[in-house]
Amino acid sequence: MKKNIIQIKGVKKAYKNVEVLKGVDFEVEQGGIFALLGSNGAGKTTMIRIMATLLKADEGSIVINGFDVEKNPGDIRASISLTGQFAAIDEILTGRENLQMIAKLRHLKNPNQVADELINRFGMSEAADRRVGTYSGGMKRRIDIAMSLAGNPKIIFLDEPTTGLDPEGRLEVWKIVKELSTAGTTVFLTTQYLDEAEQLADKIAILHGGKIIALDTLEGLKKLFPPAKVEYVEKQPTLEEIFLAIIGKEGEK
Repeated sequence: MKKNIIQIKGVKKAYKNVEVLKGVDFEVEQGGIFALLGSNGAGKTTMIRIMATLLKADEGSIVINGFDVEKNPGDIRASISLTGQFAAIDEILTGRENLQMIAKLRHLKNPNQVADELINRFGMSEAADRRVGTYSGGMKRRIDIAMSLAGNPKIIFLDEPTTGLDPEGRLEVWKIVKELSTAGTTVFLTTQYLDEAEQLADKIAILHGGKIIALDTLEGLKKLFPPAKVEYVEKQPTLEEIFLAIIGKEGEK
């Protein structure tokens, strides 16, 4: 049985008088792909920033990789990596130079070797010595995620990683995410694209009204949605239909 690498209990966060998180609870298994879904302004990025030690929760317990966020924030930062909605790369430098730079910033030994290993791992040999400004959107995201893996973090947070990408770029990122999980990295993903969570996630949580209102596998969530039968064929609901049905029921309470 897999152990839980992230444990979140009763997390609350308010900005001035606006309560964004009202008691969030969930756990994430090691090595899996966990998707956090929610409408715009639901608090997905706030939750990631709290877990990444960039923001303090007002209340609640946060344990990541066995470390308490209050007592051991440095150990948590050493265990994780965060990739935001927009690629954080220097477009004047080459892909290789970006990787060497992040390895030096992480105080890793042999930054040239680290860069070479990531270039090989992500299949970027042909583009590695070109300026990043010449890359496609999908390739920029690829180098961005590769930079996040310098130092082999156990957990990678991807906050809406395919925002603004064309379909080909999205498929490229999906492939990388699956490969990361297969290699043992825990992936925590937020997305507004429900088909993305449908394709990738082992577990899916829905954040709505400041709380997690559903958390299960895709198959488990499908059981919450009444099946529609046409003649003798049962129609499988999409994650989009399930999501809208769940937040709709919550709004009626």
